[in-house]
Amino acid sequence: MEKKSTHILNASTNLLGFSMIIITSLKITKTSHHTFLDEFAGIACLFFACSSFFSFMSIRSKNISLGNRYESIADYLFLIALFCIVLSVIIITTTIID
Repeated sequence: MEKKSTHILNASTNLLGFSMIIITSLKITKTSHHTFLDEFAGIACLFFACSSFFSFMSIRSKNISLGNRYESIADYLFLIALFCIVLSVIIITTTIID
């Protein structure tokens, strides 16, 4: 099995920053109370942070089976966070169209 931990770590930290930019821009423009966008972005931040943690633990693990388990957890957390970002983008798109 090919190790994906380094890719997950890189992508999740970048998307964590993107999620934080979404939350910050909503707070600055005071539009966070109109949509669920900040909630989805906040959930995505938590899952991206946890995904980063588990992928790092997978890289640093000396035990191969434990490393594979950490990588699997990081992969699923990353997928859930990515789904939250997609929902955020859909909300932004529908808000702009209206």
